[in-house]
Amino acid sequence: MKATTRFHLGAALLFTFAPLLHSRTSADYLIAAETLDFGGQHATSADYASDASIAVIVDTSAEPITPAIARSGYIGQLYELIGYGLLASTYYPPELGTTQLFTVRTADDGTNVVIPTTGFTFSVLSGPLTSVSATGLVTAGAIYQNTAAIVGATSAAFAGQLMLPLNVQDTIPDNYGTYAGDGLPDSWQFQYFGLDNPLAAPLLDPDGDGQDNRFEYTAGIVPTDPLSRFFFRIEKDPGVSDYKKLIFSPTLPDRTYTVESNTTLTGGIWAPLIDVEDDSQQPVRTVIDRAASETKKFYHVEITKP
Repeated sequence: MKATTRFHLGAALLFTFAPLLHSRTSADYLIAAETLDFGGQHATSADYASDASIAVIVDTSAEPITPAIARSGYIGQLYELIGYGLLASTYYPPELGTTQLFTVRTADDGTNVVIPTTGFTFSVLSGPLTSVSATGLVTAGAIYQNTAAIVGATSAAFAGQLMLPLNVQDTIPDNYGTYAGDGLPDSWQFQYFGLDNPLAAPLLDPDGDGQDNRFEYTAGIVPTDPLSRFFFRIEKDPGVSDYKKLIFSPTLPDRTYTVESNTTLTGGIWAPLIDVEDDSQQPVRTVIDRAASETKKFYHVEITKP
């Protein structure tokens, strides 16, 4: 059984490990070092574990329960390599980004030893990965939502195939296929229209409710349901003649709503209401304009999605 000694070092320092079993001498005598010889077998006791070769002097090594720190003059911890594996510099690569694969030997203590990628053949097994180089550099493609992927590696050194799951992140919201660059998130268009559907275009109104896809995305309503629409109405306040109640819905906590007014529809400036009373309730919100004494006054609601 082959074993390897590992020393966990906190810095690039040179350590010299002196044998524990020394020859002892004085002016009067000479005692040779003891020899532990188990015929090349693995031997253990309550105090030590040893892998010895015939006629070779070896050191005994205690196996502490708590983690040990390797220092000059002290022996290291034995471990055995029991298999192969794959690691990555990041398991969540961004779309159009990269991640580096590392081939490793797995030890019986749960740790990994990085080994050269020479001799390994890498491949994309599934998911939106455009390529993986001979040295294990993985490149992700464009996606419309976070998507799982799997890369693999084979080698003549072992039987079977290594597999490593990755999760490509949708870091560019508007870059996928026919939906790229149209001002709407690809994930939203896919959610309601599937892939490559021309009805998902921003200025179309596929449900016929008078509100196009761009508005329905901003307002947070369903673009394929004619009953899902943004409502806005103006009512007189029965208590005060110069007050107007502006009622609209639905309102969502992640949107900002600004009510603006103008005295004409063909020019002028749309200015936010200043003297208002706002109940700030969801999903139906009521804003009271307390300065609505003009002969004509028009209102609209500006919706902002961060």
